Amino acid sequence: MKAFLGIVSMLFFLISTNGYAQKIKVACIGNSVTAGYLLANPKQESYPAQLQQLLGNNYLVGNFGHSGATLLKKGHNPYYKTKEFDEALKFRADVAIVHLGLNDTDPRNWPNYKDEFQADYQWLIEQLKQGNPKLKIYICKLSPIFSGHPRFKSGTRDWYWQVQKKIEQIAGINQFELLDLNAALSNRPDLFADDLHPDITGAGIIAKTVYSHIIGDFGGFKLDAIFSDHMVLQRDQPIPVYGTGNAGEKVTVELNHIIKHVITNKNGSWKVFFPPTKFGGPYTMRVISKQHDIFINDVMIGDLWLCSGQSNMAFPLKSSATAQATLSHLNKNPSIRLLKYNLLAETDNISWDEKTLGQINALHYFSGSWAKADVDQVGNFSAVAYYFGEKLSAVSQVPIGLIQMAVGGSTMESWIDRKTLEHDDLLVDLLANWRKSDFMQDWVRSRADLNLKNAINTKQRHPYEPAYNYEAGISNLVGFPIKGVIWYQGESNAHNVELFTHEFPLLVKSWRKKWQRNFPFYYVQLSAIDRPSWPYFRDAQRKLQAVIPNSGMAVSSDLGDSVNVHPAHKKEIGERLALLALKNTYHHNVLSSGPVAIKAVKMRNTIVITFNQAKKLMTANDEILKGFEVEDDHGNHLKVKSAFFNNKVHLTVPKELKVIRVLYAWQPFTRANLINEAKLPASTFSIPIN
Repeated sequence: MKAFLGIVSMLFFLISTNGYAQKIKVACIGNSVTAGYLLANPKQESYPAQLQQLLGNNYLVGNFGHSGATLLKKGHNPYYKTKEFDEALKFRADVAIVHLGLNDTDPRNWPNYKDEFQADYQWLIEQLKQGNPKLKIYICKLSPIFSGHPRFKSGTRDWYWQVQKKIEQIAGINQFELLDLNAALSNRPDLFADDLHPDITGAGIIAKTVYSHIIGDFGGFKLDAIFSDHMVLQRDQPIPVYGTGNAGEKVTVELNHIIKHVITNKNGSWKVFFPPTKFGGPYTMRVISKQHDIFINDVMIGDLWLCSGQSNMAFPLKSSATAQATLSHLNKNPSIRLLKYNLLAETDNISWDEKTLGQINALHYFSGSWAKADVDQVGNFSAVAYYFGEKLSAVSQVPIGLIQMAVGGSTMESWIDRKTLEHDDLLVDLLANWRKSDFMQDWVRSRADLNLKNAINTKQRHPYEPAYNYEAGISNLVGFPIKGVIWYQGESNAHNVELFTHEFPLLVKSWRKKWQRNFPFYYVQLSAIDRPSWPYFRDAQRKLQAVIPNSGMAVSSDLGDSVNVHPAHKKEIGERLALLALKNTYHHNVLSSGPVAIKAVKMRNTIVITFNQAKKLMTANDEILKGFEVEDDHGNHLKVKSAFFNNKVHLTVPKELKVIRVLYAWQPFTRANLINEAKLPASTFSIPIN
């Protein structure tokens, strides 16, 4: 709004001094992105041309972009030596939009002259001001350079962010408004055919970003979509309420008799914080702007859990083994609230149409709002998540909010943010090459190929694509406080255990960094099924509990199905996750793990295995103990007799056999049956002989 008033004042001055309205002149200064390189008709399609259409007849927009130009004076193609620079000076603009720096990331430039960037930028600013001391200057953070660019890994990805930091400093020192073109476009690689230059739609996004800052028009007041009736706010943390609006717009928020006032900032966003509050409710939240008066009713304050992963997390309660018993006697517990993010299109065995493909590219994939836990909502909600929340609520007596964001078949890579992937040398190439990479499971690639059969855009996006589900979904939740995460995923990554072992801690670390909170992260071990790599994968999941702090794993192999990747017994899994949370997060005195092997010692013809997390070792259904085998020094796996003795497991082996390690539940589909007094199963494990 301040920017808008400044432009109005300028327009009034021109009218009063000249007797008629002169056009406000806007100079767009930059490189090939400004010039409109690769566009079919830059004079009509470049961002300055589209900006002219948005601003209308009271403005005159000049395109002074020069392809390949550097900001650095000693760069390989310095902007100050171009005819466009001379023309920009003669233009004597009222407003200047400066978007330079992309070509400075070239290895010919940044390594040699980076210390001169800030001084050269300042010089450019001073030259522009000479033509009009009242010139209003907007500095742009750089539009994206995507990982498929040929010089990306050789330095651009690092130098790019160094340039961005310099640009932020220049804007701050000069008190210039900063336009973030990276944030506007970094999640739209589909608009960049060569990974550097936006197409007409991308140019339009730049134009709209610039327009909004000049005019102060960001589309009017909006409350973020996560705020709706029946929602849960996280207790014991500062409570943010936020949204967007036109610059300078006044917003008032009232919650629990506390009133907060805020004015929308120059970027079109607003946010207020309420103090940390103990659990309770229901409350009413009121949000007031000039033309809106919104009431958010039935708001609870409690604990929020994000429930994410692939199809076994998305598996609806109505299809679970305990559905009838649960739904027919459902206690409409007002302390449980559900936010299910529905999918624009399931990744079923179909080819998507043109409209669906377009909406997926635009990241319009997830949608949902809060609801009470009635029969219909519970039946269609994640079974694992609901049973997790039900047990937490019953034991802790705290209102529980469950947020389901899960995509059937989705890869782990799809849930990791782009910048994290770009700066990981093992994963960076997946971003541009995921549909041809052996890092991606064959099934994943073939299903994506079928879904995208009708796609024309060679960079058509898909929910299995690295970074997609983060950009379309998770990024919209960051900033909304949560208690923790439960996770059920891995089926689409089980083909490469080593890659998974690298990726999973990376995902957890990246999410915690985004939320700026070391929240608990509890996950489900894959079940039992006739897929050869799964024992190795389950063992890797077990080991990662020691690698990822504040984490825990729920075992599900005892509930598997030999042919169905979606076993129906979900209540047990949800409750096992809840036990982990109750013990480690809520600090209840409960047993949350099955027996854990800590030592295996060979004494003559007996191997003695010691366990913790078990005051009494047992077998499920009082059957004979099953699931143990040993591996000898030749790599042979041998089944052995096993029995309990003094609350340890004894394995009988030939005295002369040189045993290297003990394996448990090592068959892809296993009926291993070791449990403890809480009837919690032991994980698939391997342990060396001491």
